[in-house]
Amino acid sequence: MTIRIDVWSDVVCPWCYIGKRRLESGLERFEHKDDVSITWHSFQLDPTIPQGQREPVSEMLGKKIGAPPSQVRAMQHQVTQLAEAEGLSYDLGNASSVNTRDAHRVAHLAGQHGLGDAMHEALLKAHLSDAAVVDDPDTLVRLATEVGVPAAEATDVVNSQKYGAEVDADIRKARQLGISGVPFFVLNDRIGVSGAQSAEHFLAALRKAHAEA
Repeated sequence: MTIRIDVWSDVVCPWCYIGKRRLESGLERFEHKDDVSITWHSFQLDPTIPQGQREPVSEMLGKKIGAPPSQVRAMQHQVTQLAEAEGLSYDLGNASSVNTRDAHRVAHLAGQHGLGDAMHEALLKAHLSDAAVVDDPDTLVRLATEVGVPAAEATDVVNSQKYGAEVDADIRKARQLGISGVPFFVLNDRIGVSGAQSAEHFLAALRKAHAEA
């Protein structure tokens, strides 16, 4: 009896990486963890960013919420501390805001090779911890090949619009489910978990899904 977890996430979302770690912590303590499958789905926090446009995340945030630099730094410091508690090291001060559509297309390619989880991890780490620019074609190909995607396939996807329909389908599905923010987790199409909840919350949701199945 498999428990399926569908996760909507964006690869530049600091809360998504924290939520991923907390889910994994909950899974470690789950009695039936070997019967769980996780599928990552595309979500764009800001699809209106023009392709190729890059600006420091701190500047983008300041404009988006109308906050002075000191307030943005305080927000970033707070989320960085929460990430540290999950064993993650963030470098938000050097991160670049980009359109994530190409990254999501590459993630779909990786999913076809059974590498969806590894690819999502690599993209989150690249943006949030390594301050890599995750709309850069060379960076996307490098990250994909590092997790095991054939370089020629990754290059082909990056230089085309392949898997664009799959990205759009994920975003449409999120809209149908009423998902307006990420991370968002759906267990067996029945139980929704919104946000980066605690490991205990995920464990309880997993046990509930197992009991109902």
